[in-house]
Amino acid sequence: MAAESGSSDREAVLDELRRLRTRMPQFTGALAAGVDGLVVAHDCPGVDPEGLAALTAAELGVAVRVADATGKGELRELLVRGEDGYVATYAAGRSAVLTLLAEDRVNVGRLHLEGRRAAARIGELVDAAEAAAKALRPARATTTRTRTTRTPRTSTTTDARTATDS
Repeated sequence: MAAESGSSDREAVLDELRRLRTRMPQFTGALAAGVDGLVVAHDCPGVDPEGLAALTAAELGVAVRVADATGKGELRELLVRGEDGYVATYAAGRSAVLTLLAEDRVNVGRLHLEGRRAAARIGELVDAAEAAAKALRPARATTTRTRTTRTPRTSTTTDARTATDS
């Protein structure tokens, strides 16, 4: 995200995560991260967000390969059910993912509905921020190289070496 608007972009993503958790009280945490495993924003009390973001990137890598190997197309979401609840990960735009933590009693259909909506919105926010950051980067100036002629150096006895000297 752009450094100049990074704070407001992060706040917008964080607001989306908070609204999501307000709509679904069975959600125990929400994290938006880049596909590189870096945290964009989080609302996941009791969970290490950096560790979760890194694990999300790792699971994403495996899931993408599984989807590709089985011919199922581009990955959209991943659901893990544990003894005490769910971890759902959704693609969010071109370069982000949304990971939701939910209690075991959550309605899985509603989990997907809310997760997909929030992922779409977060994807829009992150993609727009990245596009803005890209636009702010200075374009690489093309420099013209000029050839300079070098004057040959006269060799001295220390400079002169043969293949057998080295």
